[in-house]
Amino acid sequence: MPRGWPVALSDGDLVLRPLRRSDEAAWMRLRATNASWLEPWDATSPEPVTGRRPTFGQFVRTLDRQARSGTSLPFAVDLAGELVGQLTVSGITFGSLYSASIGYWVSRHVAGRGITPTAVALATDHCFTGLGLHRVEINIRPENGPSLRVVDKLGFRDEGVRERYLHIQGRWCDHRTFALTTEEVPGGLLARWHASRAPGA
Repeated sequence: MPRGWPVALSDGDLVLRPLRRSDEAAWMRLRATNASWLEPWDATSPEPVTGRRPTFGQFVRTLDRQARSGTSLPFAVDLAGELVGQLTVSGITFGSLYSASIGYWVSRHVAGRGITPTAVALATDHCFTGLGLHRVEINIRPENGPSLRVVDKLGFRDEGVRERYLHIQGRWCDHRTFALTTEEVPGGLLARWHASRAPGA
């Protein structure tokens, strides 16, 4: 079993846990009701997609296979027992790099309540302590204001623009890269995030 999986991470009512096949109805409903909110940022393939789209069960099995191989951590985001989004740690690399990337989405009805920064902080701390990684990065479209606010709240460093970095909705799009190394958050990112929200902070 790879380091760091399966695992559940929690902070109050917020829980990151493995995505399950039983999440299908809730996941499909979230994606449908948030289509206009999420689709502008969804990654696509530059190659034409042929054949039948994978079922939700096949999607979950693929994610689980990647997690068990140690290349990703595909989390469901639960709030008080309700599925509200997804967070994936991907591109987990050891060797001389010890790094990973975090991507995420949450339903619009919980946006702006600190859910995403808390989820990212939980996952980042797990990358540093559970996996022993040195660096975590998040890549964001320059036009994606809500995601830019997440990394700003958490104090991720802006490392600049990667031109035509990812294929998004049919074209190659620039992204800004934000990163943290473990030396920058010796007491943990979640603790720093909570301290920043404390009265008088």
